[in-house]
Amino acid sequence: MALPKYKADATQERLSHVSRPVGGFSEVARRDALSRVENLGLPTRRDEYWKYTRPESLVEVEVPPAALFVSDEAPVFSDLECLKIVFVDGVFDADASDDLDLEGIEIHRLADAPDVLWARDIYGVLETRGQTPVARPLASLNTACATDGVLIRVTQTPRKPISLIYRHVSEISDAMLHHCIKVEPQASVTILETGTASARLNVCMEVEVAANAQCNHVRMQGRDHERRTVSHIFARLCEASTFKTFTLTANGALTRNEVVVELTGDNGVAHVAGACLGDGAFHHDDTVFITHDAENCESRQVFKKVLRNGAVGVFQGKILVKAGAQKTDGYQISQSLLLDDDSQFLAKPELEIYADDVICSHGSTSGAIDETALFYLRARGIDRGTATDLMTIAFVAEAVAEVEDVALQDEITDLVDNWLMRRREP
Repeated sequence: MALPKYKADATQERLSHVSRPVGGFSEVARRDALSRVENLGLPTRRDEYWKYTRPESLVEVEVPPAALFVSDEAPVFSDLECLKIVFVDGVFDADASDDLDLEGIEIHRLADAPDVLWARDIYGVLETRGQTPVARPLASLNTACATDGVLIRVTQTPRKPISLIYRHVSEISDAMLHHCIKVEPQASVTILETGTASARLNVCMEVEVAANAQCNHVRMQGRDHERRTVSHIFARLCEASTFKTFTLTANGALTRNEVVVELTGDNGVAHVAGACLGDGAFHHDDTVFITHDAENCESRQVFKKVLRNGAVGVFQGKILVKAGAQKTDGYQISQSLLLDDDSQFLAKPELEIYADDVICSHGSTSGAIDETALFYLRARGIDRGTATDLMTIAFVAEAVAEVEDVALQDEITDLVDNWLMRRREP
């Protein structure tokens, strides 16, 4: 079916202002992705999965400027021993990055990668699979046009996490980053993402977790107030593998995080969690789709949103259980804490089940601070602002608990506490 003229024209206008890398191992995948973008068209508010979020600033030619954020606080995870890979305005910075030679890991820069055979089986492949049954054209745009990123193959468990650090120095930078991660059988890796790569960022991560392997992903989405970000994670899990991802988002004008997970091998485990802290002109959208296509698999979706001063939070989460995916255990919860009457939480939880021996549940709630509990704390000499912050930290704790590493949990909790302290009311 032909695209409506308004969508086709807008898509061609955007494509005419973006360059597409040519040649290399990813050329076929890039051509296919470009064709998908042209056939799907870039998103508008008329699309079902964009009805809660305005995509214009993510797709228009002009980049909305974002003022550079200056802070005297230490960078996130700076106290942790990590392999640092730094991108500035969406371009790999070798001088700021560590030596990429780490035992048990093979790393290539996407922009100058050789013909990496294993990456051919991932780059654009998982993204393509993730286009059904829901179209994700911004992910295809990324696959077609991303100019940098990393290809990471984990053959053994490395002794420290890999930290992808994003920085931006231009108020109108527009970046597309694409990462491919393959975790081989029996191996385990932790991937960290922090910072803001540009004023507008489109980032895509494709992750394949082999049998009996594990990948943990923890992401902190910047402190910048004006950035606009759309991110995609496409993960494919094999037999007895585990994939866990957690995102903390603080500030930002617009953030859309999409996670698409396929459980293709028996006994797989997928946990997708997140928390966001929004104040004022803040719009945050988590859109998750988990497909169970194997037996005895477990999935969890845990999302908590703290909103104030007119901030908006969105959650769209789906669990699809295919025929034959017996013994599925699927859990989904999305909750918001509204700290005033001006904020909004919009939720669309979904279950679609074609197997009869499953345990699946979903729930969504939205509410204000419990005044009874608040009174209890204040009666014990705690001022209202501190009491509210304590209850807020307790509210997001369930999502933070999805992070396995206790040191990372503590770092996340400190970030939440610092954000609240800067906005504390007496």
